[in-house]
Amino acid sequence: MDKLRAKSYAKINLSLDVKGKRDDGYHIVNMVLQSIDLCDKLEFEINSDIVFECDNKYIPSDGSNLIVKAANLLKREFGGYGALIRLNKNIPVAAGLAGGSSNAAATLVALNKLWDLNIDLPMLKQLAVSLGADVPFCIEGGTKVASGIGDVLLDIKTPQLKLLIVKPPLFVSTKDVYTEYDKLDFIENNYTIKMIDAINSGSITNICSSLGNDLERVTIKNYPIIGEIKKMMIERGASGTLMSGSGPTVFGIFDNWDSLNMAYNAFLNEGFFVYIANTIDKGIELYE
Repeated sequence: MDKLRAKSYAKINLSLDVKGKRDDGYHIVNMVLQSIDLCDKLEFEINSDIVFECDNKYIPSDGSNLIVKAANLLKREFGGYGALIRLNKNIPVAAGLAGGSSNAAATLVALNKLWDLNIDLPMLKQLAVSLGADVPFCIEGGTKVASGIGDVLLDIKTPQLKLLIVKPPLFVSTKDVYTEYDKLDFIENNYTIKMIDAINSGSITNICSSLGNDLERVTIKNYPIIGEIKKMMIERGASGTLMSGSGPTVFGIFDNWDSLNMAYNAFLNEGFFVYIANTIDKGIELYE
């Protein structure tokens, strides 16, 4: 095999609790992470060196790119060849949807197979943590309770949700959001415990009433349009709505297709990135 393709899926946070900060600067979190069917597509081809190409001008192509970092990490630690890597970018950049982390996860999984490295899943996830806290989740995908820095993962059943994904034309720095969050008084919300109970109940109504994200305290204050989008979601028929990650993407949960489609068109007319998504129970998907 000298060529392989992959789908790398976006994620949303059904909950996000910030529990503290470690001495090394990483934050301790408790979250429910959920894969959705919005995905980037990547192509990997055996090459004499590691070369990266992308159809999105906002994606760096140098060593700062997580795809390039992942490829170099595998080559340095386990050998291998080179690869020409092409990325077709559909997940918005700096959106709170783990697009970069998902791309890194796809690179680890795909090059492990393309280069015949035979790295087992536990080792692959250990490598993934060094690239970013969301990368191990993106390898497996589905629905997970994530603790620690986001790298300790427990399975939970996947709720079947119809979602509207809306991203305003903003770029939000996760690092800056957490830095500002650290200055706030600590409030223990325990959104994740409530969300686990809601998912286990099988009730979408319970899930919608249990949505919560500590980082909204910072990002909505700095970017009021996020709060306005949440309000518009509810006005247009969403049963629940939340900011994903550090933002600025907002998702709404709908139980009516007509309301969802009308909301889709309304937000599209506002000039936002809009996508109708479904929850999925899968991680990186390889195909030839």
